[in-house]
Amino acid sequence: MKKKLWKKWYESWKKGLANRRKRMAKATLIIMAAGIGSRFGGGIKQLEPVGPNGEIIMDYSIYDAMEAGFDKVVFVIRKDLEKDFKEVIGNRIEKVVEVAYAYQEISDIPEEFKGKYADRAKPWGTGQAILCCKDVVSEPFLVINADDYYGKEAYVEAYNHLIQESEKNDKLQVSMVGFVLGNTLSENGGVTRGICKVDENHMLTDIVETSNIEKTEHGAAVRTEEGMVEVDVHSPVSMNMWGLHPEFFEALEKGFREFLSSIEENSLKAEYLLPTIVGDLLADGSADVKVLRSHDKWFGVTYKEDKAAVVASVRALVDGGVYPEKLF
Repeated sequence: MKKKLWKKWYESWKKGLANRRKRMAKATLIIMAAGIGSRFGGGIKQLEPVGPNGEIIMDYSIYDAMEAGFDKVVFVIRKDLEKDFKEVIGNRIEKVVEVAYAYQEISDIPEEFKGKYADRAKPWGTGQAILCCKDVVSEPFLVINADDYYGKEAYVEAYNHLIQESEKNDKLQVSMVGFVLGNTLSENGGVTRGICKVDENHMLTDIVETSNIEKTEHGAAVRTEEGMVEVDVHSPVSMNMWGLHPEFFEALEKGFREFLSSIEENSLKAEYLLPTIVGDLLADGSADVKVLRSHDKWFGVTYKEDKAAVVASVRALVDGGVYPEKLF
């Protein structure tokens, strides 16, 4: 009898310890919101209200992340958006969670490259966006897009994986929440997705950043100069939901210099993109990438015409009790 009671107490103590450790484990949510939103008809798509009380997609992302265990939010924005951004969401979120800002600017590149790309008009992509955070993030972190809704399960999976102790080795430990391509397409035009190959152990073996993927009558296809090329609509894809650790900044910094050295002078469109960066690290054996699965449906605002469907999706989630009528 005593043995059984002792075992029961011990199991309860172990569970409580695990929960306390989880509560103490710090993890940061990085939201990339510096995109110009050119495909959105000139508006700032990240700040478009979609909820019943004027909530934007980021509100729901932050709500889900906090519920999962994340205790800090870093917004990556452009300096010229700062006033509008803080008025719409920043000042409000600062009241419920620790907030920091990182600023992604075209000129934020190593000094020796500044003259070479003087005519550049847009930031350098998602890799540069994360690199901008190196002075404000010192804990495990999850990267997301500002204009994508990922669902609650994705944050729980990502947080639990980020805070667990991994085996020590020389490789960077990366995780990615994967989605099914067919569930991430827009009815209103082409999208860019990182198309993945995953092995039987749920480890990423390859990822290719692919632009102009369009929904078709038979599934999906990539629009190229030669015509439409079909792709498997069931392919796992990256939606830029990456679980990373502070040592990743060093790899980003090194890779950014190599990227800037390799592209054509005065390049106006070349971007330093996370899926390509991770693909290169995979190829040279520098990283292991665990692919986590979420069964929630993704939705997002790529084009202005997508907004009505997103508003309807949010309304359905609120009516279904997934979210309260007013979040914060």
